[in-house]
This record gives sequence, structure tokens and C-alpha cells, in this order.
Amino acid sequence: MIMRYKKLSYCLTSLALFTIVICSNNYKIFAESNNPNFLGPKVNLRSDWEGVRKVSKGISILILAGHADSQGISGAGTSGESVDIYGAQPMNYSISDELYWNLRIRDAIVKLGKAQGLNINSYEPGIRNIDNGNDPRTNWSVGAEHVKHGGYSIEIHFDSYGEYGFGSGLIPAITPDLNLIDENLANTFGRYPIFFRGGLGAPRRGIRVLEVGKLEGKLEKRLRSLSTREETINHVAKLVINSIQAGLSQ
Repeated sequence: MIMRYKKLSYCLTSLALFTIVICSNNYKIFAESNNPNFLGPKVNLRSDWEGVRKVSKGISILILAGHADSQGISGAGTSGESVDIYGAQPMNYSISDELYWNLRIRDAIVKLGKAQGLNINSYEPGIRNIDNGNDPRTNWSVGAEHVKHGGYSIEIHFDSYGEYGFGSGLIPAITPDLNLIDENLANTFGRYPIFFRGGLGAPRRGIRVLEVGKLEGKLEKRLRSLSTREETINHVAKLVINSIQAGLSQ
């Protein structure tokens, strides 16, 4: 009787340990897929701005893919750590890897935003090399015009890898009227100073710039892997849309 009891006790203990291991592994997988830590470090620069202006729920939102009109010239976007450091093949030989992912993220944000009832659209220049930044077909020109008519324009980017990049974060428009969408995006991704690098071209035109993360490490590996690509892109899109919706509801 005592031997049977000991065997039963041993079996129950083993079952409990097995259950804990399985649950722990499942939790690890769940936590990883729902945790934005794979975006890498947030920008760590002093920034004192705060977005407090309320935003109309029906505001027109325009999503732009950074470098969509500047391929083949200076400012085409980073090739990423995989290509530059480890010799991986580019995702598309005709464009930088950054633009490749900017386009994918742009489209995922718009698709999810429309599904959730937002007044959101994207812009595609259609020409990958426009030398004049003030050409009416560029991201800058179209985004600035959208802002002039009361809309919200944001350009998607990935930051440079290694010591050349600063990390994820929102570079706000150079304006005194920063709003609650800006504030929520900064809370989610990080907060760049308004006059980052002396004031970039897009922010000077009223366009926000969102650095999703440095194109390196775990983030880039997840994007390049077919098993995690869609999950990663959709996760970033959810972070953006959730931040926008939080800004609209306050």
C-alpha cells in the first residue's frame, strides 16, 4: 500500500512538473509574440515636448513609406544589418531593404486602420527616384498638402543599425500644435526631440516620422523569417493603430 502511494505521488509530481514546463513554454511563446521588445531599444535622447491638442475622431490620416521616392540617390534608406554586415541578399534588388519594409508596414497599417473604421489612406509616388524634394509627387509635397488641409501625415521608417541609429521613436512635426496622437505614438515607440538633427525635411513640412526600430538583430530576423514575418508586420501595425485610436479617444 505504501509503495503504491509512493508511485502515485511520484506520478502526480511528474505530471505537475510536465504541465508547468508546457505552460511555461506556451507563455514564453505568447509573451514573445505580444511583447514589443523585439523592436529593440527606444531612442534615448532628451526631449521635452508633449502632445496635448485634442484630435477629431474623423481626422484624415495619411501613411507614407519613407524613401519611396528617393531610391538610387543619397537618402535611399538603410540596407540593414543583414545585408551590410552579414552579406544577406537584399529583399528586392531594385530598392533598399528599409523601403521594402516601409512599404509592407505602411500597407498593413492602412489595412488594419480601415478595418477598424479609421479615415486612413496611403500614398504611393509611383516613381522611385525624384531628385527634387519639392516636386509635387514626392512624399513631402503630398504629405505637407494633406497637413495644410487639416489632415495628419506620418512617414514610416526604420532606423540605421548599430552605432549609426538611435532606436525606435516618433520624430514630431515642427509645430506648436502637437496632439494626442503624437503623444500616444511617442509613449509606445519612444520620443525624439523636435529639432532632431537640426530639423528634418518631413517634420519641417508638418509630417511626422515614425522610426519603427533599428533594422538589425531580432527585429530584422523576424521580418526576414517567413515563419514570423506576417506576425511581426501585423504587430507593428497594431501598435500604430492602437496608438492612433488612443489619441482619438482622449
